[in-house]
Amino acid sequence: MTPEQERLEILRRYRRLIEVWHTRKTVEDRWMVRKAFRLAADAHKSMRRKSGEAFIFHPIEVATIAAGEIGLGRTSIISALLHDTIEDTSLRLEDISDMFGDDVARIIDGLTKIDEISDTTSTAQAETLKKILFTLTDDVRVILIKLADRLHNLRTMGVMAREKQLKVASETLFLYSPLANRLGLYAIKTELEELSFKYSQPHIYKDISEKMASSAAARQQIFSNFKPPIEKELEKIKLNFEIRCRMKTAYSIWQKMQIDQVPFEEIYNTFSVEIILDSKMKREKLDCWAAYSVVTGIYTPNNKKLRDWISTPKANGYEAIHATVMGHDGHWVDVQIRSKRMNEIAMKGYAAHWKYKDQEKLDAGLDKWLKRTRELLKESEEDTIDFINDFKKNLFEDEIVIFTPKGDMINMPAGATVLDVAYAIHTELGNHCIGANVNHRLVPIDYQIKSGDQVQIIDSKIQMPNEDWFDYVRTARAKTRIKTAIKNERKKYREEGKEKLDQYLEQLKLESTKPNLNKLIKDNHLNGLVDLYYYIAKDKIGLKNVKETLVPSESLASWVRSIRLPFVKPKMPVIAGEGLLSSDDDAMLISQAKKEVKKNGEFTELEYAVAKCCNPIPGDDVIGLIFPNEPIRIHKTDCNVAIKLMSQYGKNIVKAKWKQKEGIIFLAGLNIKAVDNIGLVQKISTIIAKEFETNIRSLNLLNSKGLVDIDLTIYINSTEKLKNLIQRLKKIKEVIKVTRLEKIT
Repeated sequence: MTPEQERLEILRRYRRLIEVWHTRKTVEDRWMVRKAFRLAADAHKSMRRKSGEAFIFHPIEVATIAAGEIGLGRTSIISALLHDTIEDTSLRLEDISDMFGDDVARIIDGLTKIDEISDTTSTAQAETLKKILFTLTDDVRVILIKLADRLHNLRTMGVMAREKQLKVASETLFLYSPLANRLGLYAIKTELEELSFKYSQPHIYKDISEKMASSAAARQQIFSNFKPPIEKELEKIKLNFEIRCRMKTAYSIWQKMQIDQVPFEEIYNTFSVEIILDSKMKREKLDCWAAYSVVTGIYTPNNKKLRDWISTPKANGYEAIHATVMGHDGHWVDVQIRSKRMNEIAMKGYAAHWKYKDQEKLDAGLDKWLKRTRELLKESEEDTIDFINDFKKNLFEDEIVIFTPKGDMINMPAGATVLDVAYAIHTELGNHCIGANVNHRLVPIDYQIKSGDQVQIIDSKIQMPNEDWFDYVRTARAKTRIKTAIKNERKKYREEGKEKLDQYLEQLKLESTKPNLNKLIKDNHLNGLVDLYYYIAKDKIGLKNVKETLVPSESLASWVRSIRLPFVKPKMPVIAGEGLLSSDDDAMLISQAKKEVKKNGEFTELEYAVAKCCNPIPGDDVIGLIFPNEPIRIHKTDCNVAIKLMSQYGKNIVKAKWKQKEGIIFLAGLNIKAVDNIGLVQKISTIIAKEFETNIRSLNLLNSKGLVDIDLTIYINSTEKLKNLIQRLKKIKEVIKVTRLEKIT
């Protein structure tokens, strides 16, 4: 592209930004946005992206997404155009504030990455995420622009290195996609997930996409047969409507395949039918139910699949009727019915939600969530990574609705307990909760509530939170409140604990220095000085413990520990070079290459640990994560634990490829569901041992009412061989289902 062509392309993209900007556009608004565009173009004029294109393309596209796909206005568009200037150019926040006002400066500050980190326990990546989340206390537009920024980065991520792709994709799936969903940005959330899936699992993405393309004609035929009878009946009752076919994404289909443990061919709902009604707000509920009546009058519904989010909208403002009906050709079809207003909120979420606020049709769920989130952020004193993990729990997708004794409605995450409900109502009620009356039945604090339950919390002033309560709660709000209550209680023992510790240190002829205190906290896995003084005051940490930690040379226990350390079994299988050492099998050495030692004593060959959370085997798509003084952890790229780690330790990702060596075998697990019959286990073991020449490590069988559930672990050398074995086992006439176990206990 010549300089002149590039200049024309920049202007073309800028004009498109103005075209998709649908909020108020006064002369002053247009002038301010043009001023921001010129400033950004000048600041980035000598900069290029990795693809080689002009850097200014990126801020223009981010602003276009913010304006066109989210529906934001002038302040957000200016902030999007300038969001990289503070980090990458000589412009300062003060300059931005003088030219465009404090709102723009504050939003850009929230979007700017952190170069220096405050403590060594957190990564810059995690600190950046935390800072962005904290801007929710000031302006939610920071998050919306960050989502637009992330979406454009994913759209242009093809030129990046594999490690960078995995880092960005994992971070997106772990935090940004759930955040987009929580803010009601369905279209953004869907594309974020799809692009992350494309780059993290390219082979699976390609396979599903090709199968979707090859089955498109059959799908279109089902839709063409399904649509006309509904159109005819809706026209009779004089509704204005549009009926369209929406394809499911490769990512959503892959999730369904994983949850149900079925191949693509057994997924029936690869598309959904949307009925969008052009109704006035006063009639839209009645019209939606009228349309539902028409659909179920023609096709038989599956009543278990009916979801009414019109009467009780989701907490992010989403409203619709979801139903599944049986078509005349024998196919189940998912149907979604909503008004144009509901559809706009479903696609654009938070921005559309505010658009309708003046029309008194505002669902307060999102406002309540933002208020609770701000409270959570203000109260948090956690380590950055713990904070992000807790915040993630606050981004629940599956939610239920419960009622107070007075009939007030509360949205809670699926799986929430009585204790979660108590803390959702009031902190003091949570701190003193001893149980609840659920539908007039007494239940304990760890009882999981269900949608539609009426919950009356029972409290007692003598009840106090304890560490066991962390196991009873699901919401980040409850967890934070419990931490605060426990910490406040332990602060009462500060003086007593400090006095005891000073006595211990005096006996050991040591001083109460910061390094000594930090070592005691770290070695005893405590959260800080409050915990240290509490445990010492309660005699849970005594003189012996302090001596072993601070004077290890004089500690017999420490001496014994140091002698035995080299013989302690590793926590997970460790591969050294060509070998595999498995701790689960009495340190059985299957194959081990000799380690060559450098002159300085370092090994030339790295050690690898196969992660037990996903148990990858040769043929699986894998990555490595490297941490100080540990073997490289090998995970499957779609492992939830790996996604979480990559989202917070992106710089620790290393490429990992299987280099198949003869004689190396790995542990894999299978679950078999079958009809009970004499000789079934013998048939299974014969196929595994004789036909596939594979050893069985363990087999557990549970028999119930004529059906058997078998969990077995085997030694195998590749995913290809495992897939062939699964297909062979499925051919046994008694076998109903065979699935691979990700986690092996």
